[in-house]
Amino acid sequence: MFDKGKKNGTELLGKTNRIEDGTSIIGDIVSKADFRLDGELVGNFTSQGKLVIGVTGKVKGEIICNNADIEGVFQGKIKVLEILNIKATAQIHGEVAVGKLSIEPGADFTATCTMLANDKEVKEVIVKNGKGAKAESEE
Repeated sequence: MFDKGKKNGTELLGKTNRIEDGTSIIGDIVSKADFRLDGELVGNFTSQGKLVIGVTGKVKGEIICNNADIEGVFQGKIKVLEILNIKATAQIHGEVAVGKLSIEPGADFTATCTMLANDKEVKEVIVKNGKGAKAESEE
């Protein structure tokens, strides 16, 4: 009845975890699936999916994910391996490292920004965060 074997991650496609407005979390979050945060997080967030910080969402800490949309407040360090979309309502303060960046007019973007320009840099970020891939010997 219950499958006790290892799961390959495909069962998480299309699923989204949520932290609703009015909820505060102090600590770290690790998720393989997509995540929407409308509440507050003081801590680190790591995901192999997409993070959406809603208009009422606030994050203070470090974020590492594949894709992100930010509409709320972020303070700290963020690494987005693919695309970071910063909406007009967003307030970003800190350090940003991205594959691609989109900023809507009106956003408060007070941050240093580094573009992950090549595959080697992206693989190094993935390896440092335990997402597989061997980057030491690949060039």
